[in-house]
Amino acid sequence: MIGSVGAIAVAVAVATSLGGTGIASAAPVPVMPDGGLQEALLNFAAAPDSVRGANDWTCMPNKKHPNPVILLHGTLLNAGANFVRLAPRLRSAGYCAYAFNFGMTTTSAGRLGGLGPITTSAKQLESFVGRVRTATGAPKVDIVGHSQGGNVPMWWMKKLGGAAQVAHYVGWAPSSHGTTFNGLFTLAQALDTSGFSVGLARSLQFTGMLEQMTTSTYTKELWADGDQVPPGPRYTTVITTHDAVVTPYQSQRLRGADVNNIILQERCPADPTGHTFMFLDGPTIDLTMNALADGPDNYQPRCGDYSPIPAL
Repeated sequence: MIGSVGAIAVAVAVATSLGGTGIASAAPVPVMPDGGLQEALLNFAAAPDSVRGANDWTCMPNKKHPNPVILLHGTLLNAGANFVRLAPRLRSAGYCAYAFNFGMTTTSAGRLGGLGPITTSAKQLESFVGRVRTATGAPKVDIVGHSQGGNVPMWWMKKLGGAAQVAHYVGWAPSSHGTTFNGLFTLAQALDTSGFSVGLARSLQFTGMLEQMTTSTYTKELWADGDQVPPGPRYTTVITTHDAVVTPYQSQRLRGADVNNIILQERCPADPTGHTFMFLDGPTIDLTMNALADGPDNYQPRCGDYSPIPAL
């Protein structure tokens, strides 16, 4: 994949002014190369709160991309690692992107996210969305979440009224309907053997992980009022048949009036990507960019440039 960050090329993209609407004209945006596995590993350990392309609090939405994009990491990951590929891609395309670490506990060591109660993480998201909207003046945000990062906003939207503040939701293998205990163990094991040190988290004695079980009180309460997602946002899920973490993979599908459930292997049959490293998968990134841009539901991504660590 990609090693160190190369020289930054400059692309000129000038948009027309909106004249007094409060949304800025698009200024020239630096083109950032996508990050890869090496950068993810480095950020995981040394820069868990920072990722290229995100959290420029001077960034202002523009006519083409009026919604700030909030990025939510998966369990045992952090913002620095989980979005090394998407955040630079978003910034290069002219989006304002933001990421933060949720669910941190005393055993997280500042790196292992998603260990705290999901309901608490949802309130952290609510606060962060408020901060982003205040800084940008945007009435709505877009959300991209991986695994538990797709679950946390579901509680916020369904239970805390957050749907009215969301234009697009994109879930990468979201755990909203839960998974099995074996799936959670597989996640911890996969990260540990791939270079991410998860330490004590392998014992699975953490609320945010256990609440993602299919049989948990949290999962049952999330859908107690029905299995439909709240109206308002446009929902997209990106699902891989090779998922061994959120199982069965069919459970990741959402139901509602404006939902597009995408199976990676129906678009790219040779894509070997599993759950854990979807964030490095080329077709997953392409499908995400298409969804945020209101592209066609049947969009065909470029097949190839798959995750360097498949089937985990």
